Amino acid sequence: MRDTLRGGLELTRPANCVAAGALTGTGAFVAGIGDAPVPTAVAVATTVLAVAAGNAINDYFDREIDAINQPDRAIPRGAVSPRGALAFSAVLFAVAIALATLLPVAAIAIAAINLVALVTYTTVFKGTPGLGNALVAYLVGSTFLFGGAAVGSLDTPVVLAALAGVSTFTREVIKDVEDVAGDREEGLRTLPIAIGERRALWLASGALVVAVAVSPLPYLLGTFGAAYLLVVAVADTVMLYACYEAFSDPTAAQRRFKYGTFLAAAAFVVGRAVVLV
Repeated sequence: MRDTLRGGLELTRPANCVAAGALTGTGAFVAGIGDAPVPTAVAVATTVLAVAAGNAINDYFDREIDAINQPDRAIPRGAVSPRGALAFSAVLFAVAIALATLLPVAAIAIAAINLVALVTYTTVFKGTPGLGNALVAYLVGSTFLFGGAAVGSLDTPVVLAALAGVSTFTREVIKDVEDVAGDREEGLRTLPIAIGERRALWLASGALVVAVAVSPLPYLLGTFGAAYLLVVAVADTVMLYACYEAFSDPTAAQRRFKYGTFLAAAAFVVGRAVVLV
């Protein structure tokens, strides 16, 4: 029983869930429409549950790949049965949907689109070169949009969502390079398998360069001040270094990329906080 409970928790990827909830909260904060603690809390909880459900269903469909790439995960090692993981995911999705209905129409629309995206990612798009990466990029960026929609504004979160989406695309391609062995064994055609690992990494690096080039935009538009520019410059540096590192060590690079993504989100928080002061 203890191993089953632990396995169920592992399916959700708690750290990823908390991180996604934090991004939604950041979107709500950056939107800056007065104080809206209740809608923000509901949006954060909805995000956490939806991401947990998406992670669980992803492990259900990836169980054979994980037996090669990640044999210590809950399903391959037998802590949770495939059917149990599917049922667990369904319950989490149901609760997330119920919470989402308490939010404004724009937030409900984003939640509905994301629900379809989460379910179809593994079943349809994951093995399609580039499209699976783009879908994950959208899902990460949309957490900021969801937070903004929950409190009634999408203006500033749109910029943050776009930057987060492009940088996430880069990280996902790096992760696909890391997982090439298992993906090839399963017959998946991820981007590195379709065009080659180095070409995929160059494409990912090019996408990041675009994101870095436009990252000063909120400062240039006068939305945020110099504090934002300073923190986002650090974030850009971390992510650019991760791209360089990916050519020799994709595992370390994709982990480092997470830090850069959160630093970029922190730049928006700092920029908004300074404006409020």
